[in-house]
This record gives sequence, C-alpha cells and structure tokens, in this order.
Amino acid sequence: MLTADQILALSPDDSSAKAARGLLAPAKWPTLGHDEAAIWGECQGSGSKPYQVIIDVSGPSFKCGCPSRKFPCKHGLALYLLLAQKQSAFTANTQPAWVNEWLSARQQRSEKQVEKKAAQAEAKPVDEAAVAKREAKRLDRMLGGARDLERWLADLVRQGIADLPAKPATYWRETAARLVDAQATGLAVWVRQLESAVSSGEGWQERALLQMGRMQLLTDALQRLDSLPEPLRHDVRGSAGWTADKDEVLAGNDRVGDTWQVLGVSHDENDKLWERRVWLRGLTSDRDALLLDFSHGGRRFDQVFVPGTRLKATLCFFPSAAPLRALLVDAPVEAAAGAYGEAVVTWDRALDSVASALARQPWFQRLPVLLHHATPVLRGRQWLARDADGREAPLRVSDDDGWQLLALGGGNPLTLFGEWHGVHWRPLTAWHPNEETPCWTEVLTVA
Repeated sequence: MLTADQILALSPDDSSAKAARGLLAPAKWPTLGHDEAAIWGECQGSGSKPYQVIIDVSGPSFKCGCPSRKFPCKHGLALYLLLAQKQSAFTANTQPAWVNEWLSARQQRSEKQVEKKAAQAEAKPVDEAAVAKREAKRLDRMLGGARDLERWLADLVRQGIADLPAKPATYWRETAARLVDAQATGLAVWVRQLESAVSSGEGWQERALLQMGRMQLLTDALQRLDSLPEPLRHDVRGSAGWTADKDEVLAGNDRVGDTWQVLGVSHDENDKLWERRVWLRGLTSDRDALLLDFSHGGRRFDQVFVPGTRLKATLCFFPSAAPLRALLVDAPVEAAAGAYGEAVVTWDRALDSVASALARQPWFQRLPVLLHHATPVLRGRQWLARDADGREAPLRVSDDDGWQLLALGGGNPLTLFGEWHGVHWRPLTAWHPNEETPCWTEVLTVA
C-alpha cells in the first residue's frame, strides 16, 4: 500500500492535493470498500447522486464520475488517502456491479490490445522496398533542414550574438517552423532551446554558445550519417527528430529484466503536449533507465509510477551509443519496498558520470543524478546543493521547495535525485538517509 506522501505525489497540482485533504471525513463517503484488485467509494458531491470513484490498484488507475478534467481528481486522491489513513472505515469487501463492470472493461481492452499486436505480427509482411524509399525521402528532407540550420548558425556567428536578446519571437518561431516543415522536429526543438538560453538572464552568452556548439555538432553528424557507428547513428537521427518505431525497439536484443527503483517522475508541458519522464534504477543491473511518454491536452497516462516504489519488469532499451531510454516489455509488477539504490557522494563523481555519458552521446538533454550527501544552501537568490566535500551546484527549484527541502533536512544532508540539465540540477525526489520512503517529491503546479 502506498503511503500518504506517495499518494499525494500522484496529484496533478497543489490545489487538487489540498482539495483531497478536505474530503477525508468518512461521513462524506456513504460507501467505502476495497479488495486485492480495487478500491471503491461513493462521495457525496453537490448533486443528488454521489460520485462513484474506483481505483485499480495494479496501476494505480483512477475512475470518477465527477466532471473534473484533472487526473487523478480530488475524489480519487481522497479515496486512496482514506484507505492509507482510515482503513477501518472501509467495510465492504465485495465489488459492486459498477466496479466490476469497469474493471472487466479494462481487462477486455488490455486483452484486445494484446490480440491486436499479435495480429499485426502475423499480418502481411511490410513492403521493405517502399519503406526504405519513404525513409530515404524523409532523410533527404532532414538533411536539407540541417544544411539550412548550419547556414543560419554561421550567420549568427558572423554577425555576432550580442543583439540576440532583442530578436522578436517571430525570428525564432519562423526558423523552427522551417525545420518542422523539413520533418526535422528535433532540430526545431534545439532552436527553441537556444531562444530560451538567450533569454535566461545573466551569463546567457556562455549558455547560448554551448547550445550553438551542440547544434553545429548535430548538423555535422547528420550530414555524415553513413560513416557513423550504428548506435550513434540512431542517436543522431533521434536528436534530429526521427521517431523510433516502438515495434522495432521491442524487437531488439538489449532487454533487461530486473527490479527497478522508481527514483523520480517529472512533467513538462509545451503547447498542450505533456511530456512525462520516469527515471528508474535497476537494483541488480545497476542500469539507469528513462521511460518517456506523451499526452495531449492533459496529464493522462495509462501507467502510474510512484517515486520510492519498486517494480519487477523487463525493459527494452532504445539502440544508442549510451542506452538510457527504454520501453516496458510487459506490465510491471509491484515489488517489496526497500531503500534507494547506490548513490554518488560528491559532485565530482556525479559529473564524471555525466561527462562519460555525454562523451558517448553528446545530445542528451538531461541525465539522472542521485546524490547521497546533498544539503540545500541559499546564496543570494540562488539555491545550491552542497556535497560532502563542500562543492556546490545550482538547483533549479522554486523558492518554496528550496525552503521545504532545507526544513526537511534540518540543515543536515538529504539523499536527492534529480535531472542534470548541463548547468543546473532539477531535484525530483528526496529521502532522509537510509529511509525507504521519500520525504519530498516535486509537485508541478498547473494553472
């Protein structure tokens, strides 16, 4: 069973968590029940009929009859919290019809998906010649976009970058749009990130030049793709915007079955497209893994991952010179809880690991770092993470979260996991030393 903190970590925003806490009185729930498969309840709302709320604990996955577009809604969070805090209030242990119907429908959909994949595998073989022709045509368009980007970067260097902060938004938008038209969506992302670096405040020149250097390296690599080793070729195409076919990835040989620690979960939103990153560490393989998912219009994902939990699963890694991104081969099974995996103690060791990964694959946008001895420190208006040797690195964290981390540690070190972005570290999860359950997880506030 999840703890209250782990349940609240599933909240889409602070307001939902706060509203869920206001629904913890059992009197507001005329029906409460649970068994090994599900948790259910009826919560009295403003209407005449109570909202029917169900949680499939294998996910967990949530279902609620309320009109909220948030997922999970306050009712689903409150129901889970009630079970964690007041289990004696759950008197029913036989599923009502409405619970059984929903669970059965989910099972049927899952079975149909399996059947569909099996049918596709047995379907008529793909016309490989036609596929190769389409891929060659798209690659040619991407190469054209890369050459255009290379000329654009050369113009920036020739004219100087001092006036880049004064460039209008249309300047960057139009450049990115041309790359999208060339089917090089990854290169368009790099342009938008360059715009962000230019507008990042003091010291932007160094960050912009670093971004431009990586972009130039990518355009060079894309134009001599055939001469690169195959793993690096996959990295170059992916960084430029070529989406790997999941079936091809799953057909690969880099499969790892392990018990995986969920170290952290992060979300980012761009033009209504939500990106979720789930960071895992294999307890036996000692491999890091990234599960990357997308959802349009809201943070709705089929599988829920809770920081601090452990899952037994087989992952298949994308081909890469430094494999990190992976796909689930099968549905994960919850494993017994335990302490976090091995963590580095100092920033020097952490950055050596980062440098090693970047030497093999220079276009990583973020890399996982688990630091055992991390003390939050405020210098002026900048939060930093101090290691065991007194070395400090910038934290990308809100002021409120910085103070909360400092308070949780009481001035003493915490174990922190986060994403290294090249110039700063975004903390996602914190533990007190040698404890199994996180004491803090990042909650992204959504307007």
